[in-house]
Amino acid sequence: MKTPLALVACLLGAFLSLSAHAEDRVATARASRMKDVTALFATAGTPWPTDQLYVRAFKHEQELEVWAGPKDGPLVKVKTYPFCAASGELGPKRREGDLQVPEGFYTLDLFNPVSNFHLSVRVSYPNAADKHHQKPGVRLGGNIFVHGNCVSIGCIAIEDRPIEELYLMALDTRARTKRDAPIHIFPRRLDAAGMAAMEKQAGTDAELLTFWKSLQPAYALFEEGRQVPRTSVVAKTGAYVVTPATKAPRAGR
Repeated sequence: MKTPLALVACLLGAFLSLSAHAEDRVATARASRMKDVTALFATAGTPWPTDQLYVRAFKHEQELEVWAGPKDGPLVKVKTYPFCAASGELGPKRREGDLQVPEGFYTLDLFNPVSNFHLSVRVSYPNAADKHHQKPGVRLGGNIFVHGNCVSIGCIAIEDRPIEELYLMALDTRARTKRDAPIHIFPRRLDAAGMAAMEKQAGTDAELLTFWKSLQPAYALFEEGRQVPRTSVVAKTGAYVVTPATKAPRAGR
């Protein structure tokens, strides 16, 4: 179990610092990592700058994938980063302080250039589905980030060099497209074997299994067409609705 001190450290690392004397880490990262970013895209066979960026995270496998490509797809995988640290267990985040990394469909909606953990990009938790499942008197929490270093309470830590690359990719793509990059966080890869494992783990918890099954179509659609599926939330039930992207060109590798 993580200590209260570690919890405080993770939360402090997620907040924006107002210090006027903070090191310009983004400029430093750009000077040292932009060549690496460009090389990653060249190796993947897709142009940089890119018109679309998509991030997938898999908690069981402890992997974060970055995909990119033209606006209408298909996308290609640019890089897989291993988690260095992540807390909690498989399952959604339902309350503040539960140590859980969220599961569901989010965006990378805020950039912190002076994080206590080098650089960080915020996950847009809680979303509408999370809020629907909020119980009376229970705080959902927030400030969930992908960040550097190797300490985490509900965040995804991928060390400093990887976060520099991801930060630049997401920041520059948002500046180019005026859109936040989607990040889909799954309990694990939800292929047939993965779903069988989820059913076994859920046991008699029908609500948990229903939730995991609601994530599976997004995984399957992207695996099939390499396009980011559309996701929405049913207001009355909080259930995810997943539909294919508008166009369906030939899948990339």
